[in-house]
Amino acid sequence: MLKPLKQSLLALALIFASGAIADEVKVAVAANFTAPIKAIAPEFEKATGHKLVASFGATGQFYAQIKHGAPFDVLLAADDTTPARLEREGAAVPGSRFTYAVGSLVLWSADTGYLDGTEAALKAGQFKHLSIANLKAAPYGLAATQVLAKLGLSEAVKAKLVEGQNITQAHQFVSTGNAELGFVALSQVYKDGKVSSGSAWIVPEAMYDPIKQDAVILEQGANNPAATALVEYLQGAEAARVIESFGYKLP
Repeated sequence: MLKPLKQSLLALALIFASGAIADEVKVAVAANFTAPIKAIAPEFEKATGHKLVASFGATGQFYAQIKHGAPFDVLLAADDTTPARLEREGAAVPGSRFTYAVGSLVLWSADTGYLDGTEAALKAGQFKHLSIANLKAAPYGLAATQVLAKLGLSEAVKAKLVEGQNITQAHQFVSTGNAELGFVALSQVYKDGKVSSGSAWIVPEAMYDPIKQDAVILEQGANNPAATALVEYLQGAEAARVIESFGYKLP
């Protein structure tokens, strides 16, 4: 009868001895970073013993939720302005902010023959719907409007725009065929050095403001070891390898 108890006590002793008492980190993740964080999470958990719980959405919406007391420990934003603002407003830990990735914009179609690697189809205008993310909530939406302005197409496509609440919804409009093409994050359609489906035009970086994506530890995560461990892990070599594999650049 004592043997199972002894085994349980031994297991507990080993856990304490290894320091593997897990804490949980709740992370607000910009929608464009969904696939990378899902790939990073199990490796982070294996390396640290902590548990990562992610919520996905638009950076602007996360800002509002955080200001209203949403229980997040870390924000992985789609821009660098929102984390800086939270830091200024006392809602984030001073000095914890850093750029974890630099995003790229792509014009994408689920149809493998629709785009030829250039903006030709966009200029031709032979489409009914062009999907973009909400420019006020999602930096990739703002970048898309900058590209359209530089191409002189803002007015020409205005009536054809289909706006997603975030970059995930903008991608869904294209992947489901509700829009023939759309501006999405390269990370949503890119893996291991190539566009993984459909056809695309990877927009030259000179056509839009740099999409520097910053992370910050929020006020709630100030004393959470798992939050500190996550931001440290994101700056390490293993996370960098995953981040770059999805088409992001590192600062």
